[in-house]
Amino acid sequence: MNANNNENGAAYASVAVRAGNGRLSGARARLGGFWAHLPQKILSLRRLLGIAVFFALWELLPRAGFVNKNFLTPFTTVVATFANLLRSGVLIKHIGVSLQRSAIGLSLGFAISIPLGILIASFKRLEYYLDPLIQTLRQTSIIALLPVFLLLFGIKESAKYAIVCWGVWAPLLLNTINGVKGVDPILIKAARAMGATRLIVYTRVIFPSAFPSVVTGLRLAATSSLLVLTAAEMMGASSGLGYLIHYSQSLYQVPNMYAAILTMSLLGILTNYLLVQLEKRVTRWKPKT
Repeated sequence: MNANNNENGAAYASVAVRAGNGRLSGARARLGGFWAHLPQKILSLRRLLGIAVFFALWELLPRAGFVNKNFLTPFTTVVATFANLLRSGVLIKHIGVSLQRSAIGLSLGFAISIPLGILIASFKRLEYYLDPLIQTLRQTSIIALLPVFLLLFGIKESAKYAIVCWGVWAPLLLNTINGVKGVDPILIKAARAMGATRLIVYTRVIFPSAFPSVVTGLRLAATSSLLVLTAAEMMGASSGLGYLIHYSQSLYQVPNMYAAILTMSLLGILTNYLLVQLEKRVTRWKPKT
């Protein structure tokens, strides 16, 4: 009996030792992998050197007296002001208003540009006649058209939606056209040979194949929508980040102005990052280039 117990105890001890050694080996492997990739991680951080230098100059030049602090607030002061506006809820309010306007205008542009892009790409004669008009309109500055939108819509919310919609239609439309024209004709012929209707060809073959290009256009349009909306809110609004920038500048609240500008930059970076991740997720089937 004692012999059996000793044998069992030895077996359990052996298993425990092997498990402990396995965990230790796994920890060493993870640590070794971290150190192996450390040079690559350090090299990737070098890409941020330009940003670090920019913010360092932003901080040092006003404090050293090379630039008037009243016109260029030091970066740390701007960050502190940003934190105060965030804690007070003022910044959250303006961010919410701007994001809502941007989302509605972007949705309108998406709903108009995507079907129109598919239609233009599907009929060469239609593209032949519309392409000169499209190229002319997309070269027209949205800033130059702001007074036109204000005359047509006034200072109502519909004016902001229309301005954003106009500012995003070009990348959405052109990327949709390129995506549809880039669909492999063999896929379309194969679907038709199997008896697929025109609707099925568009919904099951053409649009899924063109979707990566559409997402790229959406990423460009989303960033543009924030930039265009800022200009629109400066001219006729009582809320939003563009209004906050203009209001702070008119009252000579320079730190608040820079904090609002910094917020716009952060929103643009975050929006672009999220849409890049979406693009990677929905185009996992594409070969890596």
